[in-house]
Amino acid sequence: MRPNSLGDLRRAVDAGEVRRRGVRDELRDNLMDRLREGAALFPGIVGYDDSVVPQIVNAILSRHSFIILGLRGQAKTRLLRGLTDLLDEALPVVDGCEINDDPLAPLCAACRARVRDEGDDLPIAWLPRSARYVEKLATPDVTIADVIGDIDPIRAARGGLHLTDERAIHYGLLPRANRCIFAVNELPDLAGKIQVGLFNILQEGDIQIKGFPVRLPLDVLLAFTANPEDYTARGKIITPLKDRIGSEIRTHYPRARRDAIAITAQEAWLERTVDGAGRVEIPGYVREVVEEVAFQARADKKIDPRSGVSQRLPITCLENVVSNAERRALAAGEPPVARVTDVYAAMPAITGKFELEYEGELRGADTVAHSLIGAAVANVFGGWFEGVDTRPVVEWFDLGGTLQASDTASSNALLAAVTEIQGLRELAAHAGAGAKAERPLLAAAVDFVLEGLCAQRKISRSEDWSYQATEEPRARARPGPPYVDPELQRPGRRGGKKQYN
Repeated sequence: MRPNSLGDLRRAVDAGEVRRRGVRDELRDNLMDRLREGAALFPGIVGYDDSVVPQIVNAILSRHSFIILGLRGQAKTRLLRGLTDLLDEALPVVDGCEINDDPLAPLCAACRARVRDEGDDLPIAWLPRSARYVEKLATPDVTIADVIGDIDPIRAARGGLHLTDERAIHYGLLPRANRCIFAVNELPDLAGKIQVGLFNILQEGDIQIKGFPVRLPLDVLLAFTANPEDYTARGKIITPLKDRIGSEIRTHYPRARRDAIAITAQEAWLERTVDGAGRVEIPGYVREVVEEVAFQARADKKIDPRSGVSQRLPITCLENVVSNAERRALAAGEPPVARVTDVYAAMPAITGKFELEYEGELRGADTVAHSLIGAAVANVFGGWFEGVDTRPVVEWFDLGGTLQASDTASSNALLAAVTEIQGLRELAAHAGAGAKAERPLLAAAVDFVLEGLCAQRKISRSEDWSYQATEEPRARARPGPPYVDPELQRPGRRGGKKQYN
């Protein structure tokens, strides 16, 4: 049972039942216990195990304040909030104290007076770890009083106190985070004079309020986040403050498609059912195409790299893909299965997630997004069908065959329309839809094959979803020097027209 009075707390400390230590030592000790046990340090964080997480571990072991630099959508805030798991389950504080005073060594005048008057009977409260994380989003209108504190004349008048009395102080967020973690998001947006106000807490470990002759030696871990491009955009981190921050840690976007898929599966809202038919099935190649759109966008010269393309793009895109599959399933009365063509229906979830360079502005967001999807389909299709002979399907179109389809076509309608195309079922089986596959899954595989051949310019598709041969199929067979298609950003061959308008 936890102590509930100052006397009980003293006895528990003497008996070793309660440990007294600073917040940085507390984080360090608990982190070392996690490392010994091999436990997960930041659950839910994917792709940082060999890059970002070791740097944060080193900063905590060094008892450093630190800043996490990264573009938008790189889990900076989630990393900071995950630090609370390294705190003790609860912390003893003076009951009712604004700055979470240590009952055995109080800082504020009011708590010192209570200890003197009440002695061992002073009531003790226990602050849970969830309440020991204080976060502030930096905005230009934040004042020094918001962060540090100020003299409160109304409090002084109500209490009959002189303005020089310490009890007339109104504490800001930073003093209220005493013995806690204090996080500032988007640090460059904080005004320069407010950043100056953080000098003392970072170097000397104390703060001063409005020139009042009292220093509060706070026990707090400071952590910050910032977009590195903001140094020259909305604001900047002043050099003396950067010099006082112990460690600078840089984040990054997922480096592997499997990590990106895991993040999207974790964050996207996919747990839905359609008329009791079960969850929407999402084939692996659809997930890959959705993630590849983001990878293509981050490498596209028509998109501003300084702004970044966050992981929110594939998250919202996949949610729209699932919604389009639901819409089709409800109209057709069949089990919902996502298709590659559903990604085009998800363009509204893509176009708002990137900022365009001058060339991209000339083309328009919709055209750029369309090109990104085509490049993503081509890349994923090439991985799934590397070394697979697709000529029988291509030859069917070269001989004059055409196919009319759309993203709203039911599985039965699509499969009925492709029965005459030789070799298509075999390619669909290669995509995971074997002979025993349900018709919606088989239709999704057929859709993947058709879109993949279009993306590789082996066949073409018009805006009204009509599949046909390219204008010059024979030219495609003639050997020619390889080149890099600026639209698809992948090796191609000369000849044939672009299939995306």
